[in-house]
Amino acid sequence: MTTSLQGLLAGWITGQRWFAGKGRAIDDLSIESLTEIVPGDPALVHLVVCVRQQERRTRYQIPVGLRRELPDRLHHVRIGSCDWDGGQRNVYDALHDASLTCHLLAGMEAERRVDRLGFRHPPGTAIDTSLRSLVLTAEQSNTSLVFGDKYIFKLFRQLNPGTNPELEIIAALAEARSAHVARPFGWIETELEGEPTTLAIMQEYLTNANEGWSMALTSVRDLYASPDGLAAEDAGGDFAAEACRLGMATAQVHHELAKAFPTGTIEPPEIKRMTERFRRRLEKAVGEVPRLGEHAGVAAEAFDRLADIEDEIAVQRVHGDYHLGQVMRTPVDWVVLDFEGEPGQPLSDRRALDSPLRDVAGMLRSFDYAARHLLADHPNAEALEVRAREWSARNRAAFLAGYSQGGGRVRGHDAVLLRALELSKAVYEVIYEARNRPSWLPIPLAAFHD
Repeated sequence: MTTSLQGLLAGWITGQRWFAGKGRAIDDLSIESLTEIVPGDPALVHLVVCVRQQERRTRYQIPVGLRRELPDRLHHVRIGSCDWDGGQRNVYDALHDASLTCHLLAGMEAERRVDRLGFRHPPGTAIDTSLRSLVLTAEQSNTSLVFGDKYIFKLFRQLNPGTNPELEIIAALAEARSAHVARPFGWIETELEGEPTTLAIMQEYLTNANEGWSMALTSVRDLYASPDGLAAEDAGGDFAAEACRLGMATAQVHHELAKAFPTGTIEPPEIKRMTERFRRRLEKAVGEVPRLGEHAGVAAEAFDRLADIEDEIAVQRVHGDYHLGQVMRTPVDWVVLDFEGEPGQPLSDRRALDSPLRDVAGMLRSFDYAARHLLADHPNAEALEVRAREWSARNRAAFLAGYSQGGGRVRGHDAVLLRALELSKAVYEVIYEARNRPSWLPIPLAAFHD
């Protein structure tokens, strides 16, 4: 049975948005573990597969459903058919089947153990198992389900041995009663290479919340549509007050992370090694994107100033992939999501201590993107560039003011480090946009003008 199932999955997985090896042929797909969570018809089976593409080996988890007869509502997620339990079964992506995903809720509520799979919930937590699920389609690297209007369940498609940073952080901050994280309700784990490994996390679903990115874009559109000469603060939908509140919330989360997890410092020799990494990335980027060459001196000067720092720099646990798409505005305050760090990086890197200013730099770059990405291919892009710069400068300043008010440090050597971190991120963005969205290349290039 597994041989035919392997063939089905090898042909199907390359078309999934969360598959990380697009554009490269699959040399081999093997099933490392197969756990029958729910027997019968329909059956729910959890698979961990290993995909080999040349020297790269990547693990994925795939919950599949098996049915003799497949309802019309599930035909769009059919993978194929194979032999199972003495007969032919339709194989499909089980996360789209609410009659199967309900068992995930029940498993976490009962804290079931099924072979190597452990279903867990925080002490004292009750889970409503009557809710039906709906798959969200926006995510790229994971798959999320919403259960009713109470829970959002995120399944990590790509697996690395170890506890996911997001589970660590939201559990610790929720225990500390942070106002800036969505409450955890449960998770699923297994063991890979002898390490407890997070498969999925379920949190409170923020029903009456707005995404920071969408709010920022509304503000930018309002400014672009306003009469010429009207200042950003006078245009409808000014975002600066929210940017300031977001800065305060960010500082508070950093303070809470520093209390909940170990902290440390990096000494001048490590600062110089970090600077060298920045310089190598800049050199590579100039080689790949010659347009960056005329602006490279701006980044090089910032990196030289960083290398001259002779004091230690405080480091701690951070978000690691912070931008406007990772924050939600509830009726009460800002809530921070997705503490898993950059999905493509090893877990050890995502859990490593870093300067909280890396998160600040990420958010500052996000304000630039919000201000300028609507100008890509815009017929009036040149005329609107001044307004884009005004909106970005106003909201960056408001965010930094809020961050300082909330207890965050951005002074002296902190400002030097922040500038270097921001330009290093812009260098990375130049490479990314040149490869994937050439019309967006002016956005990161603008960082070297301002």
